[in-house]
Amino acid sequence: MTRPKGGYYKAELGEPHKFDPTFRGPVHHRGCTDVLCCVIFVIVILGYIVLGTVAWMHGDPRKVVYPTDSYGQFCGQQGTPNANKAILFYFNILQCANPTVLINLQCPTTQLCVSKCPDRFATYIDMQYNYRRNKSYWEYYKQFCKPGFNYPDKVPCGDGRVSARTKTLFNPFLQRCFPDFITRNGTLTVANQTSFKDGHGKIRSVVDLRDAANGITSLLDAKEVGIKIFEDYASSWFWILIGLVISMLVSLIFILLLRFTAGILFWMVIFGVIAAVGYGIWHCYWEYSSLKGKPDSDITISDIGFQTDFRVYLQLRQTWLIFMISLAVIEAIIILVLIFLRNRVRIAIALLKEGSKAIGCIMSTLFYPIITFLLLAICIAYWAVTAVFLASSGDAVYKVMSTLPNCKYTNLTCDPETFSQSNVTKLCPGSQCTFAFYGGESLYHRYIFVLQLCNLLVFLWLVNFTIALGQCTLAGAFASYYWALRKPADIPPCPLASSFGRALRYHTGSLAFGALILSIVQFVRIILEYLDHKLKGINHIFIFKNTLFLCFLLDLEKNDGSVFRPYYMGSSLRAILNKKNHKRPEEKKKGRQQKK
Repeated sequence: MTRPKGGYYKAELGEPHKFDPTFRGPVHHRGCTDVLCCVIFVIVILGYIVLGTVAWMHGDPRKVVYPTDSYGQFCGQQGTPNANKAILFYFNILQCANPTVLINLQCPTTQLCVSKCPDRFATYIDMQYNYRRNKSYWEYYKQFCKPGFNYPDKVPCGDGRVSARTKTLFNPFLQRCFPDFITRNGTLTVANQTSFKDGHGKIRSVVDLRDAANGITSLLDAKEVGIKIFEDYASSWFWILIGLVISMLVSLIFILLLRFTAGILFWMVIFGVIAAVGYGIWHCYWEYSSLKGKPDSDITISDIGFQTDFRVYLQLRQTWLIFMISLAVIEAIIILVLIFLRNRVRIAIALLKEGSKAIGCIMSTLFYPIITFLLLAICIAYWAVTAVFLASSGDAVYKVMSTLPNCKYTNLTCDPETFSQSNVTKLCPGSQCTFAFYGGESLYHRYIFVLQLCNLLVFLWLVNFTIALGQCTLAGAFASYYWALRKPADIPPCPLASSFGRALRYHTGSLAFGALILSIVQFVRIILEYLDHKLKGINHIFIFKNTLFLCFLLDLEKNDGSVFRPYYMGSSLRAILNKKNHKRPEEKKKGRQQKK
């Protein structure tokens, strides 16, 4: 049986829809979609609120904002003895290169709050030597000693009761005292010195200091980056708001002008690009000609090899020749595209004009992105606050820190008030009862890491749902404009509000289901990218598999199988996931012809 001329069978597409002159906008008689997913989504939101409440009850943001010394006290907090001591100082920063730093997440040395970092090389023995000649040396040195220690002539006994043994030239960084490293002629130095005395009669290299500092910074990066971002927003939110308002006004004016000047603006942009590329070709030719006859200008790029200073390449004629040829090829491509796709260009201009008319008829759509922005801001703020309160939950936990490898008390909990009278100090000389972290032994404290992961997953779900809700709302509003026979008379009243209500009432489940799929993919991507960052260079086979899996997740997240966003995964994998790429119209036509 042959196909009728000019179309498909009725069995394939059904009876044609009859014209209804009273039809206005989207269908009003509809039902809810994905009800089960909608119920689950509401339950998750209620659970998220409970999680935030519990975290708020147990957390204390001061534990994240302020550095904490070995006694569990905050540095720089107002109303405390450390109000004017906002910087954390490590007694012996060399101990921070100990492998236990990565295991215990704490540097095994006494940590004190100070008002400023040391600005000179000094040890306790050096201070005693200078103290005999000038008593003022002790006044400077005692600010870096434990509270209550006032013995400038005490013989060092190495039991942790005296002040810090090593003090180099430091600079405050991330509210902590770090050595001020400077590279001179390829050599790492601190205060123009490459070595120093460690207070034990040994000469230590500046490289040892660098390793110790890296041991600390590896523990602070994630937290401090978040705090820096928060501080930047807190100090510049007013200018950011002004920039957003200005950009919104400029965008509004541009969209309104498109209704009358879409063709002019489009062709101005096109010809502006052509003129700019043409000027680039002329400039490259001028530079190429002006270098003719100059010494060393005819040297090829391969002869000079890789150079960090890009200006070296600009002195070669070959560089400008490459630039000129590249721009000429780009210019030719643009002109050929305009010649052969001129009809598509006219269609694009017509769509721009029609889109501008639609926005002119539904002006409220210009302000809906503000609602999306506010909802996203609420999601981000709630997630950040919950994460901070979860991270700061619990009481101060103190652990035994010892540099002796065979100390059996290492990493056990202790009480700093009774530690000096215990047997630990005798069995493990030099050990200290140091603040380790904030936590506890309850079920809540044991699963804080799991709760952080849940916080991240629900945050991604809410963000994707908010974006999907905005897209569905705008699509429904513009559908009201499209299906109006007489524009703007037949456009329903308040199309944006009606579309927002329809999306929430009927399609919350579908939007939540789609957002959940994207959130799971993004969640797995974040975990894999974190592992990739931490394990980079360790196992190349793992990195290879991890990269392939990340590409697969990105393919699932960004593409939908349409003509413009096809899946790049193999056909066998698409069959397993029940995914397919839609064919282009010309491919469908060719397939039908082959069947005939």
